[in-house]
Amino acid sequence: MQKKERNEELEYIDDFENIEEPEESEDNREELEEPEEEYSEGGRHRKKGRKSDTKNAASVAGEFLSWVITIVAAVLIAMFLNRFVLINAEIPSGSMENTIMTGDKLIGFRWSYLFSGPERGDIIIFKFPDDESQNYVKRVIGCPGDTVKIEDGKVYVNGELLEENYLKETWTVATGPYTFEVPEDSYFVMGDNRNNSYDGRYWTNTYVKKDKILGKAIFRYWPLKNFKILN
Repeated sequence: MQKKERNEELEYIDDFENIEEPEESEDNREELEEPEEEYSEGGRHRKKGRKSDTKNAASVAGEFLSWVITIVAAVLIAMFLNRFVLINAEIPSGSMENTIMTGDKLIGFRWSYLFSGPERGDIIIFKFPDDESQNYVKRVIGCPGDTVKIEDGKVYVNGELLEENYLKETWTVATGPYTFEVPEDSYFVMGDNRNNSYDGRYWTNTYVKKDKILGKAIFRYWPLKNFKILN
């Protein structure tokens, strides 16, 4: 009896050892392949990352180019305005005190006299008649065709006394008598500080021609605390 049971046990063990492992189903294979697919997906993600980096670099380059274009455009506009519309001037002396002080900076408008000439009392920026490499700033006293007479520190234009409330102080230097017959297309100018102004009273070429006038002084912008509209 025991022998028979022993034989049955051996057969059972033998059968157990001969059991074949089941073949993997297609579903299992798919499950095993998933990590590879994930890796592939990861690779695609990396490719997408590289594309994203390229896009970001292009965006930065585009933004930089936009800034460069903006700066260049601003510089060109400033150059155009300074050359054809506005003129920047700095006062090196006290000849226009107290209207404009030494070291003041002002802006002139080039187109002020595009269709008309300066008026008496205008402050103009012009080429100095005796040396056109220099720019001067003075006040218009006589216009084309005017007769300007200076006697005892008083100005008469065409026989009428000119009111000059802009003068710095009592006029005591080079007070006359002078008579100036202003030619056509020309202007007679003087500084507001008559005691210390090198102007038409002294020049070899007494008058400023219209085509040598660069513009009308509009406002003083420096120093900022002394900003002033000029008239």
